Amino acid sequence: MGAEYLSLLMFAVVCGILLLGYPVAFTLGGTALAFAFVGSWFDLFDLRLLGGLPSRYFGVMVNEVLVAVPLFVFMGVVLERSKLAEQLLETMGLLFGRLRGGLAYSVTIVGMLLAASTGIVGAAVVTMGLLSLPAMLKAGYDKGLACGTICASGTLGQIIPPSIVLVILGDILQGANTQAQLALGNFAPEPVSVVDLFAGAMLPGLVLVALYLGYEALVALLRPEAAPSLVGQGERPGDLPRRVLVALLPAGALIVAVLGSILIGLATPTESAAIGSVGALLLAAARRRLDLPMLREVVQETTKISSMVFVILLGASIFSLTFRGFGGEKLVTEILHQMPGGAFGAMLLVMGVMFFLGFFLDFIEIVFVVVPIVGPPLIMLGLDPVWLGVMIGINLQTSFLTPPFGFALFYLRGVAPPEVSTVDIYRGIVPFVLLQLVGLGITAAFPKLATWLPKILFG
Repeated sequence: MGAEYLSLLMFAVVCGILLLGYPVAFTLGGTALAFAFVGSWFDLFDLRLLGGLPSRYFGVMVNEVLVAVPLFVFMGVVLERSKLAEQLLETMGLLFGRLRGGLAYSVTIVGMLLAASTGIVGAAVVTMGLLSLPAMLKAGYDKGLACGTICASGTLGQIIPPSIVLVILGDILQGANTQAQLALGNFAPEPVSVVDLFAGAMLPGLVLVALYLGYEALVALLRPEAAPSLVGQGERPGDLPRRVLVALLPAGALIVAVLGSILIGLATPTESAAIGSVGALLLAAARRRLDLPMLREVVQETTKISSMVFVILLGASIFSLTFRGFGGEKLVTEILHQMPGGAFGAMLLVMGVMFFLGFFLDFIEIVFVVVPIVGPPLIMLGLDPVWLGVMIGINLQTSFLTPPFGFALFYLRGVAPPEVSTVDIYRGIVPFVLLQLVGLGITAAFPKLATWLPKILFG
């Protein structure tokens, strides 16, 4: 039991070092190696287990699913550079601006469209913060409502596919499901793929959008001064229908090409990511945004983001191997299986831990560190892996909004006007965090929200 508790101490030390600001990949790998050598000194760890690292790294290198990560990042960065968001925000503002709360509706709808086409939270929050926040403040919107709407809408890219989080989660849950089924004696388990997770996340993602819009409508109804209309600030242009079509058609076509090809079985996520990358380049060229300097910036940004993800993945491989070598997985399984309430109690504990960690850690860190540990025991308790993945995805979305280390808050703080304080931003995101918890509760109460569409599409 000493070795098993040493694994929990290693987890706590990793979280502590991450809070100090050290690089994630080197923290995971370095701490795990240090504990491995200490454990070996006290005969609690067999260093020969580390010999499995080369095969793990080779498995990452030949994993075709993970090729979708840099391709989706490339697609998102190209679309961000092509100024698609600016045109969508301007057009939606003209369409809904005459309604009370219209600008908030516009930001939420554009956030949904950007989520389904780019999926990059930082780009979405910064772009909408630069363009929408000054307009909302000028129109007399409550600072908290404006900031909360922009931050929450910008994070929809974490749950609405195609999402990098869902790609990574799908790959990890595939391994967790196989491991759990083998432990249960099922040597021919049903596979779990990224495609299943994409389909499963569609309806819960739309539920979140509906919750945001419903809250904004309620605020506009009960507090009209907090979300005024733009009546009297100019008439709608006569060619508004054409402008709406011109703004929505390119984004809609790209969403249909990427998601449609996945959901109807014409392409794998990697192949659809390649389709999306080519489509984004064509869209940028049509908008006369594509040139050599822009392409160079896109490639550099894609390389930077993709390298970060894969280096963390390699560091997490060392951590998970060491954690299992100490027997930590058995201890976690025992704890979860002994929770009162059975599968419900275990799931509630895991969701609570992830929500708490989201205050301090990035979603990538939580995915790579926590999910491989808790995934197999939860699936062994009979939980559907697709539903589990969607629940984790919604929960991780809150990590972008919860202070003190919510990245969406940092992004908006960096581009917000001086009259918007950090307190305004924190105050504004509280209702949206609660709405995300409501969405999490709805998905928990009605698992078919996550499992119905995959079963319809893929049997």
